[in-house]
Amino acid sequence: MSARLIAFVLAPLALGSLLGAQEVNRSMDQVRLMTLDPGHFHAALVQKEMYPGVAARVDVYAPLGTDLFEHLARINSYNRRPEKPTAWNVEVHTGADYFERMLREHPGNVVVLSGRNRGKVDRIAAAVASGLDVLGDKPWILKSADLPTLESALAEADRRGVVAYDIMTERFEITSILQRALVNDPAVFGVIVPGTPGEPGVYMESVHYLMKVVSGAPNIRPAWFFDTAEQGEGLNDIGTHLVDLVQWTLFPDRASTTAPT
Repeated sequence: MSARLIAFVLAPLALGSLLGAQEVNRSMDQVRLMTLDPGHFHAALVQKEMYPGVAARVDVYAPLGTDLFEHLARINSYNRRPEKPTAWNVEVHTGADYFERMLREHPGNVVVLSGRNRGKVDRIAAAVASGLDVLGDKPWILKSADLPTLESALAEADRRGVVAYDIMTERFEITSILQRALVNDPAVFGVIVPGTPGEPGVYMESVHYLMKVVSGAPNIRPAWFFDTAEQGEGLNDIGTHLVDLVQWTLFPDRASTTAPT
């Protein structure tokens, strides 16, 4: 039996699973978050709940401006909500050299990156080179010319034994896990068809809206969100999930390889 895979993708957060991917010999009570220039609401979603073994103190390094204020307002709403309030203690560090200060001071050991996408991979590489774990929101790069930097950053993370991971990956979402198991069971799914441009073997759709409500409040997009030089095109962003899930779902035991340049 041959079959086509049709999937609709949402965007869950998987911080708990990602933190579990740290070195097995690292105690969970050593997880201390640092948030860098939080321009996207995903940075706040990391703190929507408290996590066992994750310190309540979170240091935020960012320029003074609307992005920072919006982020702090979201964290404050989580701390003040009537049902299961969080208890985050936020320390804010601002100034023109906020990034350099974070690398120099690093009061935490896990960097959360979710905001402007231009230059993000350089920040990831610098954090990894400083021995920091990184939870980075997609996309990490906006153009193919940055692929060598990405590859180098991941290799350095492996060498140092630190984590560099997509914070919004779909791989830990239970529906993705179940779908992967079913698709790879020939008795249930059959065999995936090769597909054609007219009738692809895999169809995936991700629905996102410019206007949306996040944590009970309207999400205000910053002006830079509409600048593709900062935010990237649609395929850079949401398409990252879709391309990754196709490979991960259909070829679970096959490692990705990079062609020599």
